[in-house]
Amino acid sequence: MAEISEKYNTKCPGVKRLMREAIELAEATEEYCARPLEDNLFEWHFTIQGPKGTDFEDGIYHGRILLPKEYPMHPPHIILLTPNGRFEVNKKICLSISGHHPETWQPSWSIRTALLALIAFMPTPAEGTIGSIDYSPAERKVLAKKSRTWSCSECGEIINLLSSTAAKPITEEEQSVLNQIAFKGEDEQASKPPVEEPAPEIETQVIESSDNTTTFLDQLTEILVALLVGAIGIFIYRRWNTHQTTTGDDM
Repeated sequence: MAEISEKYNTKCPGVKRLMREAIELAEATEEYCARPLEDNLFEWHFTIQGPKGTDFEDGIYHGRILLPKEYPMHPPHIILLTPNGRFEVNKKICLSISGHHPETWQPSWSIRTALLALIAFMPTPAEGTIGSIDYSPAERKVLAKKSRTWSCSECGEIINLLSSTAAKPITEEEQSVLNQIAFKGEDEQASKPPVEEPAPEIETQVIESSDNTTTFLDQLTEILVALLVGAIGIFIYRRWNTHQTTTGDDM
């Protein structure tokens, strides 16, 4: 932290806020840990324990938090690095506490709030939101076991990053915040009008148009055939008439 203090303007509200949060989160817990990179106060790496009683229970998941210069007035971006079956890896996920939803972000929320929200919403349905995937329970359990051997190039083996220290209890204010947090698209899914199926009349019209074209061609063909037959008949009649005239003259 001493190097960071020398690198950044500690009078800047965002820097002051992040340094305070770094001190508050300095001690890892059994549920989560987070700290800034040594050379970048605005990029943090975090590790969370999969929520108990879910497909993720045995898993340990690592990721990045990218904070804007305007933090805490603007929300951070959250990226999972460990394969988990719930969120795409190396992609900014969409939470109402993340950069995808600046309109719902509250400056009073913190990195701890983001971690608690992430843990709480891991077992929820994907709902087609950005950065979400919906693997089967069996696939998620397999990934959870594999996650324990995952290693970060910056932080090392993630299984060693959590501790046996219990996290401080969630306050009423934090619980209220968690109750308000929802994935992007949940409300949109409910309010989105149903997709209208193509009207069957359109297909009928296309077919009818095709039938009409076929009928016209058939009629044209019949006319041409009739004209051809007529022409042949006239030709034969004239030849026969000429032959008769010639025969009469010879007699």
